[in-house]
Amino acid sequence: MKKHILCLGDSNTHGYCADPRDCADSALARFNEDERWTCLLQRALGEEYLVIEEGLSGRTTVFEDPLNEGMAALPYLLPCLKSHEPVSLLIIMLGTNDTKEYLGVSAFAIGQGMRRLVRKAKATDCWGPEGTPNILVVAPPPMGDGVEHSYAGPEMGRGAVEKSRRLAALYETVAAEEGAHFLDAGAAGCMFNTVDYMHLTWEGHAALAKALSPLVRKLT
Repeated sequence: MKKHILCLGDSNTHGYCADPRDCADSALARFNEDERWTCLLQRALGEEYLVIEEGLSGRTTVFEDPLNEGMAALPYLLPCLKSHEPVSLLIIMLGTNDTKEYLGVSAFAIGQGMRRLVRKAKATDCWGPEGTPNILVVAPPPMGDGVEHSYAGPEMGRGAVEKSRRLAALYETVAAEEGAHFLDAGAAGCMFNTVDYMHLTWEGHAALAKALSPLVRKLT
């Protein structure tokens, strides 16, 4: 059986493209299979691996969204892991949507939301014969200041950018304390666009796949 690399994320894992000039299939507003980081990672890893996309636009770590149902990853995590077992590596890249002002949670609380996800994954029997959890926490790049003046500004609200800037340090601490691995996508050169300042460009997708491919091989 191939090694199952499960990628749990939000619109940046689903491949949402906010800039029609930046993706091949602009009418679909989604990067295609030659552009998304998950697909590029699959290509880089080869046939020994199966990279599984589990991206949902608007997804949060653990916080229910009163305007959009089914956004919290926590209740979905166990059935997701069990659906794709045995899981060789779980990659979690979430947190951007948690910063929305109307959700009313702090950067610290978002970090604790990620901790809860990691603990839930560790406690789920999905890791194959040896049963050793293998989790990689990826901190999304911080949003740009321009988000407040973009079409996404009213939804994200005040304070979202500043909270997003704190996530990498918080996630790194959580990963270290919970025995998970960590990657800072912002430090890896992954770029957000200058349309809404919160979604990866095609270059950002390529950079993330490039940063992940040697790390995934090392961890599996």
